Amino acid sequence: MSTAGDHHPDDGFTSITWDQPPTSQHDPIGVYANNERPPLPESVPSSVDRAENRPMAMEGASREGEHTMPNWGGKWMAIQVREPTKEHEGSKEMFVSYAVRTITNLSGFPTTPVTVRRRFQDFVFLRDHLTRLFPACVVPPIPDKHRLEYIKGDRFSLEFIKQRRLDLQYFMDRLARHPTLQRSQLVNDFLQSTQWSVAMHKHLSTPSPDGRPSLLDNISDSLVNAFTKVRKPDERFIEMRESIDKYEEAMNGIDRLIAKERSRTEDLAQDYVDLAASYQGLGYLESGITEPLNRFAEKMLDFSTLLKELDSKTVEPFLSHCHSLVQYSQAHKSVIKLRDQKQLDFEELSAYLSAVVAERDRLAALNTGHSGAPVGISTFLRDKVDQLRGTDDIHTRRERIRKLDIKIKELQDAVTGAHETSTEFSEEIIKEHNIFELSKQAEMKEMMGAYADGQIEMHQRAIDDWDRIIPLLQKIKVDV
Repeated sequence: MSTAGDHHPDDGFTSITWDQPPTSQHDPIGVYANNERPPLPESVPSSVDRAENRPMAMEGASREGEHTMPNWGGKWMAIQVREPTKEHEGSKEMFVSYAVRTITNLSGFPTTPVTVRRRFQDFVFLRDHLTRLFPACVVPPIPDKHRLEYIKGDRFSLEFIKQRRLDLQYFMDRLARHPTLQRSQLVNDFLQSTQWSVAMHKHLSTPSPDGRPSLLDNISDSLVNAFTKVRKPDERFIEMRESIDKYEEAMNGIDRLIAKERSRTEDLAQDYVDLAASYQGLGYLESGITEPLNRFAEKMLDFSTLLKELDSKTVEPFLSHCHSLVQYSQAHKSVIKLRDQKQLDFEELSAYLSAVVAERDRLAALNTGHSGAPVGISTFLRDKVDQLRGTDDIHTRRERIRKLDIKIKELQDAVTGAHETSTEFSEEIIKEHNIFELSKQAEMKEMMGAYADGQIEMHQRAIDDWDRIIPLLQKIKVDV
């Protein structure tokens, strides 16, 4: 199904593969004021930086242990949202802008990397207009401007901006993975244009592919609303919806378990603080082993700190990614629901055509002296009224037949168009489901890997700390 937007000649995708250029890292990045925008620390290179340093990876070279990103016919894109900066700080016009850095081998990008700055409203514009221009695509969601689940403080607080940057990173990563959206002119302008306000006005004037009125708009509401469900559901999309529901249920289950583990870890961290205080008190009573006991208490405090860092650096991003994936799957279900509406349009038009043809045949039968097929109560009552008014003559019926013939021709064309639209939309949804599954797998691998790495790092640091304190404890002499 063709969608609006400019496309490049290499937009054909005959196969789907996964190559090894790295995806974006989601490490929190600080907020800078007064237009100070320092680079990322060298210890945390971005996916774009690592891609630049490994050009062979961009051609599909496999590196074991690296995160995967999609390669569509040899074309790829990596985007990073970073360096949030407060603009016009102290004034009523204050807002936060983000650096959007892109590296890709798409032909629409003559030079890379390219960096532009965009504010949150620009991301909202991008998402809304991609949804309008590509109705058959699963356009990834972004959090609502006024969403408050994760806010600690106002919308200019470090915690709020940190979470928003992470959500915008998820959004751009998914656009970069999508073979259609990544090549759209709107995304191209968003990632490159130095005159973004001009580009926005140009896209505002672009007509929507569904903007033209259809014959359904002229059908009475009583007929359009006669069917609330698809009469002939497609098993492929039923299974598709069921699989997404099961995935959401599983992700919500993981979310509950990790949240419970997080709560217990917070309690454990506090218990270690309390236990450290007890050992410090004991150290003052035991003059011969005061130093070892105090050092032991310090390690307990260090372990408590490690548990708190695990929560902020590993568990919290994991839960945030879980929520984002559930929202992404809900966006997919919305597109499947739109496909059902396309099929419902076809079924409604077909039923309307059948009713008009039956009425035309009935009038033709009356003109030839036959009684015609049985009619409903509404048609029977209308015929009786026409007889009472004296308008039920052969000339009136011929005029009605002529008008019905015109309506039948219009409906036949509309039914054919609705069927083609429904079929093409269904084919696009199957492709979109494949893209969604691949993107979901990549994100799940990245999310689980980051969670495992965080746990391993925390426990390794804890082991090292306890190993250093053991020799000191072993030197304690106990008289038996």
